[in-house]
Amino acid sequence: MFGKRITLFKLFGFPIRIEMSWLIIAVLITWSLAAGYFPQSYKNLSQAAYWIMGVIGALGLFMCIILHELGHSLVARHYGLKMKGIVLFIFGGVSEMPDEPAEPKVEFLMALSGPAVSGAIAAVSYAASLPAWPVPVKALLSFLWQFNAVLLVFNLVPAFPLDGGRVLRAVLWRQKNDMLWATNITSQIGSAFGFFMVCMGVLSLIAGNVIGAVWWFLLGMFLSNAAKMSYQQLLWRQMLSKTKVEHLMNPEPKTVPPEISTEEFVENYVYRYHFNMFPAMRNGEIVGCVSTEEVKKVPREQWATHPVEELLRPCSLENTIGPDEGAQEALKKMTSSGVSRLLVMRENRLVGIITLKDMRGYIAQRMELEGDGRNTF
Repeated sequence: MFGKRITLFKLFGFPIRIEMSWLIIAVLITWSLAAGYFPQSYKNLSQAAYWIMGVIGALGLFMCIILHELGHSLVARHYGLKMKGIVLFIFGGVSEMPDEPAEPKVEFLMALSGPAVSGAIAAVSYAASLPAWPVPVKALLSFLWQFNAVLLVFNLVPAFPLDGGRVLRAVLWRQKNDMLWATNITSQIGSAFGFFMVCMGVLSLIAGNVIGAVWWFLLGMFLSNAAKMSYQQLLWRQMLSKTKVEHLMNPEPKTVPPEISTEEFVENYVYRYHFNMFPAMRNGEIVGCVSTEEVKKVPREQWATHPVEELLRPCSLENTIGPDEGAQEALKKMTSSGVSRLLVMRENRLVGIITLKDMRGYIAQRMELEGDGRNTF
């Protein structure tokens, strides 16, 4: 989902990161507040005042999103779930959670914690806006309570993966004790709600509201795709949960002699097998890993004179796994580290390689033979 990220700070031990796309929406929101919302709602202020209000309003908005996600993260940590941090991106924010909740109760409480924070911020901002403050202060407080009220209502729509959809999933999960079935139903609702938002975008376009139409359309497409992907990822995890890495790995992986040149490596390995990373072997022992990222650091005209050995780096825990570990763990490690293949090691000895393609092929065959486990309403 995400591109390049920048870590801003830590809050209660959780890294707060922004995706580069966040900068686009930050600028757009600041401009919309400074040139549209505040001048239309509060007349006769200076341009400087409007822009200061716009910047503060945008910062307040994103801090509210961070606090919303922090609510989810704190409850998750309380129940023992690992949280990688909070990421702000073009459509808002998300708490990065590698694993699903273990029981419906945890899902239910986690899902409600975010809207509860937004509701509390809305209530406090509304109460604070009642006294006779200077116009800029009153305007900012009014904006914050209205934004958090909208955020609360939108997130409680029972469409997965919105918070309301997660609440509904927890209820259905508890009812049938079947998380996949509950995710299937709520993700279908999420896809339908996303389609509804796309239709609203079309109506907005017909009405002449181009900017509103674009946002309706983008949010609808994002929600619909997120709902489908959430179900697919859970399906993958369940299918891989009882399968070991050794059953899916290639026991005869392609390895590279460290003494060959970078040019030979690229021509005979990268361009032939289309992998981004290869293990290097000498006398039957692994001596490191070489990747296309390392090749990029060498000028093209020097490829013939630079041996692969100069490009080797240690094979870290991020790109290795044991043969007796579950395939689900391999998928999780690939997802978190952004790689598509892992070296399978037993007692510091290379015994195979498992790739994302291997797991996809296995899942495709299982779905062809057994179906995808979908239950209908």
